[in-house]
Amino acid sequence: MRKSIYFRIFIATALIVLISLSLLGGLFIALSYRSARDENRSMKFSTLRETTTYIAEQSSHHGAQLSDLNISTWLSMTSGVTGFGLLVTDIDGNIVACSENMPDFLGRSTSDCLLDFADSGVNELIFSDMGGLYESDKQVAAVPLLTNGGSQTLGYLFVVSDMNAFRQQWFSFSGGLAVIALGVMVLAFVVSFIAAKKQTEPLNEMANATLRFARGEFEERVQDRGREDEIGQLTRAFNAMAESLENSEMHKRDLIANLSHELKTPMTVIAGFAEGILDGTIPRQDEPKYLGVISSETRRMSRLVRSMLEISTLESSAPSTVFESSFDVAEVVRIALLSLGGKIEKKNLDVRADLPNDELMANGDKDAITQVVYNLIDNAIKFSVDNGILSLCVWQQDFLVHISVTNTGETIPEEDLPHIFNRFHKVDKSRSSDREGAGIGLYLVKQILDNHNVDINVTSKNGVTRVTFSLKMS
Repeated sequence: MRKSIYFRIFIATALIVLISLSLLGGLFIALSYRSARDENRSMKFSTLRETTTYIAEQSSHHGAQLSDLNISTWLSMTSGVTGFGLLVTDIDGNIVACSENMPDFLGRSTSDCLLDFADSGVNELIFSDMGGLYESDKQVAAVPLLTNGGSQTLGYLFVVSDMNAFRQQWFSFSGGLAVIALGVMVLAFVVSFIAAKKQTEPLNEMANATLRFARGEFEERVQDRGREDEIGQLTRAFNAMAESLENSEMHKRDLIANLSHELKTPMTVIAGFAEGILDGTIPRQDEPKYLGVISSETRRMSRLVRSMLEISTLESSAPSTVFESSFDVAEVVRIALLSLGGKIEKKNLDVRADLPNDELMANGDKDAITQVVYNLIDNAIKFSVDNGILSLCVWQQDFLVHISVTNTGETIPEEDLPHIFNRFHKVDKSRSSDREGAGIGLYLVKQILDNHNVDINVTSKNGVTRVTFSLKMS
């Protein structure tokens, strides 16, 4: 059988149950046997004491002989209660009375060594065949029978028990316990097998799902059975990972498709104009013009590739490293604004900047946030109407530094607002004729702010679009 994890769990559980029950059962049987044996021993000596007391009283008060009927009756009654065989002998060892379970022993004699054992008065048990009375050794206890004064020995009392019968009775009892223990073990094995199988089912599903992931089938999921233990947590974590992998695969496919689309246009333009120049289709006097177009498209492709490298760097960077420095937010906004002065003048925009005169320090990567502010202002300029308004505002509130960029232009449709930070997303498809951008400026903004654990908010109403984000104060 293939050694799967659930098989190993089952074997381990089964061995634990088997060993535990074996040890506990063996200990219980040993202690119980010892207790029963001690109780049997105690009962023998108790029978000796009670019987000798009775015979002494009968002899002293009623002049009874050892062979009298009342003594034999007592012996039979006591034997019926205890299960022992009782024998009474005279001082010479001749049996004169016995319990009814040994009637053939009357008149027979015991060995002298048994009489010596009885006279010793030691509280001990011996194994003997009673001088040939039994075919095998029995456990024997014996005492002398004395008068009330103890001055004269009347005879001897022997209590005999068959230890083989005792052992067989005990073995029968132990066999019942063994059957019960075996049933418990079988039940424990079945339960442990089912439990181990249930525990490992999600792991098998994960293994199968992982194999499908290797084939590119990222839609596979592990069934969540609502468990709250470690297996349930692993299942939910696995499904979250699968969801992330599927989204990454979708983004990768979208990126390749969009990138191919974005590169196709400049490559077609470059190839077409280059062939036109080479085959003479384009007049010689127009060659500088079209060479300029080829140069412009080449630079756009270079910007696109550079932007994709920036995205790759951002997606692989550790978010925790961005909080190791601090910078003046107002200074960053001023630098970005001055860098875009030419574009602002080209559209004749009315710039309204509300920036603090004092330093306003925030935690973060200065270069990255400068890129964010630059991209936001550049995007606002691009989509502003000529002679429109461009507003920049930086302020402090609740231990946060807030930055907002506002422009006047076309209203962004509400259904497009959640997607404007996607790669190559265009709200107005007619803007695809714009040759300056690579189509991923806002996506870069979102990636940088995600690395800073910062949210960005966009509103667009009545031709006024406002983008706001916040940084933690230093």
